[in-house]
Amino acid sequence: MIQPSKKRAKVKRTMSGLIALSLFSSLALPSIAGAAPSESFKIQIDNVSVQVGQSVHVPVTLKKPERNEVTSYNMQVDYDSTALEIVRITPKYGNNEFPGCAEDTEGCFQYFYDNQSGFVRIIWADFTGGEHNISSEQQLFDIEFKAKSNATSGVKQLTIQNDSEHWNFSNSIYQQPAEWSGGAITITGGGSSGGGNSGTPTPSNPSTPPTSSTGGTPSTSTTSPAATTTPTTPAVTKGVDIYVNGLKQEQSATASTSTIGNQVTTTVKVDNEKVITQIGSGLRSVMLPITGTGADKVVGELNGKLVKAMDGKDAELILQTDFGTYTLPANQLEIDRLASELGAGSSLDNIVIQLTVSKSSETTKAIVEAAAAKQSNTNIVGSPIDFEVRATVGEKQVQVNQFDTYVERTITLPDDIDPTKITTGVVLLSDGSVLHVPTKVSNTDGHYSAVINSLTNSTYALVYHQATFDDIASHWSRNDVEDLASRMIIQGTSEGTFAPDRSITRAEFTAVLLRSLGLHTPKGTEAIAFSDVSESSWYADEVQTAVSYGLVNGYSDDSFRPSGVITRAEALTIISRAMNLVELEQASSSETAALLSSYTDGNSVQTWAADPVASAIKQGLVEGSDGKLMASSSISRSQTVAIVKRLLSKAGLI
Repeated sequence: MIQPSKKRAKVKRTMSGLIALSLFSSLALPSIAGAAPSESFKIQIDNVSVQVGQSVHVPVTLKKPERNEVTSYNMQVDYDSTALEIVRITPKYGNNEFPGCAEDTEGCFQYFYDNQSGFVRIIWADFTGGEHNISSEQQLFDIEFKAKSNATSGVKQLTIQNDSEHWNFSNSIYQQPAEWSGGAITITGGGSSGGGNSGTPTPSNPSTPPTSSTGGTPSTSTTSPAATTTPTTPAVTKGVDIYVNGLKQEQSATASTSTIGNQVTTTVKVDNEKVITQIGSGLRSVMLPITGTGADKVVGELNGKLVKAMDGKDAELILQTDFGTYTLPANQLEIDRLASELGAGSSLDNIVIQLTVSKSSETTKAIVEAAAAKQSNTNIVGSPIDFEVRATVGEKQVQVNQFDTYVERTITLPDDIDPTKITTGVVLLSDGSVLHVPTKVSNTDGHYSAVINSLTNSTYALVYHQATFDDIASHWSRNDVEDLASRMIIQGTSEGTFAPDRSITRAEFTAVLLRSLGLHTPKGTEAIAFSDVSESSWYADEVQTAVSYGLVNGYSDDSFRPSGVITRAEALTIISRAMNLVELEQASSSETAALLSSYTDGNSVQTWAADPVASAIKQGLVEGSDGKLMASSSISRSQTVAIVKRLLSKAGLI
């Protein structure tokens, strides 16, 4: 096995590129006299949302009218450089290698951006005389923006100067009229600018949520202090009881409830010194039960000193509301690292930790519903809920979005919701899509809730997704296949077909395992490259994510072999690594021989796979067939489903 080499980002702002750009601009965009057709090209720039310190992708798409084509275009997009900076430009149609792009079947794509002045210039042309024009709806390129750490919350509108120098689309004969829409970037998590928004998002085309599920270490965003907003209803503060180690601690916190606009917010501030004094060194849990206030948003607040007292003792911080509960292990806050990032030094009592559970806004709800509508037979059940953690010291703020272990959150089911009509939970990603997260429905004293385990903070929702396949009606795996299909983990090979006995490739197996575990973004920012995994392949992101979590690696020749059929031994080796993530105990070296010997072919398992296969046997994830493991045989799609479901069930995730 190998350590794959890092991907290297290509730098486009070279002198040769600038020369090419200026030449290209003069060649590609003629202004031809004559009456141009009245029908306009339509360019859609997606409306997106991003937290301070995070990045977001903004797709730019040509919505082409009928009976027309594009042979060249030139556009300049301006942005607020005090709040945004471009990370990269990715062409979706066109080759950006100059001068070779002149002969490319997708034409020549060039760009230049200036993060100081706040603009990006993009040009494209077909130099083949019309043989490779854009003749159908097409995403042109993608701009990755980062919201600067000092950005204020609000909407930043991308703008375009509508003149021939900065905005120009042509076909083979005419310069064509073009219209654009969208381009609103909503920044969240920063301080208030105190003024109005610089633009308004388009409600009819929401594309991303106001919170994001991100990979890597918790994101840092240094912000100015949030401006004070005058509540519509003045805050009413009173003492409240909390529970420490399961015992009621009277008047150990204060709760204030106020109404700002249409949102009722309750903020609970723990009396940190009182709690620390009462519990001494045996702290295991601090629960803030905030119910019956009619709040849409509940914020639990404590300081870094109390978190430190909880750290290292497997202690949990629990925020309980009428609509959801957040259970966060204190060690996942990594308080010492947060103190370092915030510049707090050893003054942990100056660090304010806030856990927030809130009902999603109508805009976010619409985004979730739109994403679900793109999946067949999928409906949102109830309302989405936002979960958020942040740490602040004065003007500095850190959003905590990623954890090293699964963190539990629950969504309370209203009495009028049928719990049998919930098949899974989903997380709302930064691109506006929803994907499965491990979910189970729980009944406590006749009250139902959905228990979701995830490695990230974001917006979560519950869905009902019906799925079955014609070719599993009498197959042994029917129940398992329908369960994972209803959870949006597996898909068919074609309409109504699952092909349960077909072998599965390394790429397919990786994708199924990641979806089952709710892993949708890489851990960390290190890019991994394999010689046979192109960035445009459907499995590129899955492989990248799986490598970042240590679930898969490649071969000594720098390949991943995504299309190669995976054997049972290889599959169980990957499953064994996933067992570490879900905290299932591995087989010890002394147990391995005995576990393998229970199978007639156990002694034929290769040495490198012996311990992982034994671990899967120990946890009941693999049963074998006719007393055999058949470790060297390929694993089928149905066998994969059965093993993955057992993994989730054994770990208590479903």
